[in-house]
Amino acid sequence: QLVESGGGLVQAGGSLRLSCAASRSIFSTAPIKWYRQAPGKQRELVAAITSGGFTNYADSVKGRFTISRDNAKSTVYLRMNNLKPDDTAAYYCNAPTEFRDYWGQGTQVTVSS
Repeated sequence: QLVESGGGLVQAGGSLRLSCAASRSIFSTAPIKWYRQAPGKQRELVAAITSGGFTNYADSVKGRFTISRDNAKSTVYLRMNNLKPDDTAAYYCNAPTEFRDYWGQGTQVTVSS
């Protein structure tokens, strides 16, 4: 139901764009959230966008990451600029619905110093 793409290896200061393609039924009603989990650390919420387009961000990424949605493609994007080594993690998109939480398979982002 959720398919992520766009991860990879990038140098510090570089940029990546992650994509989360959702089924239309999920995309039209549920908020879409991006989480990340680094080895040995808890999963943390990075950014979220509601079906109406309202957004919020973790303090650690404000001003560097931008979450957006393309309604025609049922896809949510996470644009990540000025990446830092601390951003290295597996990134997951999530859609909490009335009936269950949907999760993507994850995409790895590695930022080298």
